[in-house]
Order: sequence, then structure tokens, then C-alpha cells
Amino acid sequence: MATWTSRGLRGSVLEEMINYTNQKYRDKKLALIQKVPTPITPVRFDKNSRHITLAYFEKKSTVDYIGAVQGVPVCFDAKECHTDTFPLQNVHQHQMEFMEEYEEQDGISFLLIYFSHRQECYYLRFAELKKYWDRMKAGGPKHFKYAELEKEFFVPCGNGAAIHYLVTLQKDLKERKQ
Repeated sequence: MATWTSRGLRGSVLEEMINYTNQKYRDKKLALIQKVPTPITPVRFDKNSRHITLAYFEKKSTVDYIGAVQGVPVCFDAKECHTDTFPLQNVHQHQMEFMEEYEEQDGISFLLIYFSHRQECYYLRFAELKKYWDRMKAGGPKHFKYAELEKEFFVPCGNGAAIHYLVTLQKDLKERKQ
């Protein structure tokens, strides 16, 4: 059973940027994306502040966000990386299975990876993630490098969004139709 600790707040800056963006998308009626809550069982509380100081995850989570963009079902997970090498151990087998099943149902699955040291966000399409995953499973590197990523899938800022991922989603959809 996994334990919740302060390490769970690693992606909180990215999460706040995505939440802000999702609210802007909702306000403009562009998309309705919801944060998927991770169910936890509190074990210990700080009596003074009434904050949870120790908890256990009740079950494995799927992805961080799920919703629809103008009729297109989407699900994605947010990951933060502090170097130019993204360890695939940050993606779990059950997440890969969920995203693959989601794609089989004609949904769009992806990761948003924030390279914090560069202040850049990358839209990692599921097909690209699966390529790296399969490479790892075949005995290859257990990571991928920033230099391997396709330049056109870096997420721009703008239009009132902290991370304007609809731009890269649109590129993804266009490529899928070709």
C-alpha cells in the first residue's frame, strides 16, 4: 500500500497551472475537464492545524484529468520532470492500461510533462509514450530524453491559459485523421 507524504506535492505547481487553464477553457466553453480525486484513507492528523499528516492511497489511480473537448473525450496525467531525462517509472502499468483502453474507446490519452528547469511543457501523445514504453519493455532505456521529443508538441502559453494544451491536442487530432 502506498503512503502519502509531502512528496505527493511535487507536481502541485503544474497541477495549479492545469487547473487554472481548465477553468479558463470552461469559462470560454471550450472544454470541460475535471481533476480526478485520488481516494485516500487518513491515518494521522495534526491536532493544531487539523491537516492530514499521514494517509494511505485506497486504490491505484488512473489518470489525473478526464473530460471532453467539444465532444472529444480526453484523459491525461500531469508529470513534472526536473532534468532532461524523463524516467518511465513515473508512469505506472495500470495507467498505461487505462490510457490504452481509453484510446480503444476512441478517446484521446496523453501526458502533460512539465520540464521545470526549462519552464517548458510537453504534450506526450499516447502513441509516443507507448513507443518509449515498448522500447523499455524490450530491454532498452528506462527513460526518454528531452532531445527525442518532437518540437511541435511543446505546449504554448497564451490565450489566457497557463498551459494552452488545446493547441497541441488539435495537432494530435489532425495527425490522427491523416
